[in-house]
Amino acid sequence: MLRVFLDANVLFSASNSGSPIARLIDLLIERGQAVTSDFAVEEARRNVLLKRPNWSDDLSALLAQVQIVPSIQFDLPVELVAKDQPILCTAIRCGCGYLATGDRRDFGHLFGHTIEGVTVISLVTLAELLVASKSG
Repeated sequence: MLRVFLDANVLFSASNSGSPIARLIDLLIERGQAVTSDFAVEEARRNVLLKRPNWSDDLSALLAQVQIVPSIQFDLPVELVAKDQPILCTAIRCGCGYLATGDRRDFGHLFGHTIEGVTVISLVTLAELLVASKSG
């Protein structure tokens, strides 16, 4: 089963009910397990309230279907900006196989790389994995 950690920007985008990203995350929830952290939830909520307050109810509905784990931070064997370190650390510690993010600026250099058991992927790669899991 796919166990995928969702970054805050994925939660934000998936809060737009009916959007392609919302449908992608719905498919993940149907076929695998979506996980995030309290840290990512706080960032997603803050951005939804600031930028798209009308998405707030949909974010709450989404979060009811996602496993939310406590954030953790430790030294990583890769370079990552301080604000994103708890995201990767928590994905590692909670045993996710993948970290899905749309943050190319901060995570782009890690796309396709596996760090302590977690492969950092884009949403396109997540869609490809979900298609492969259905046919496999």
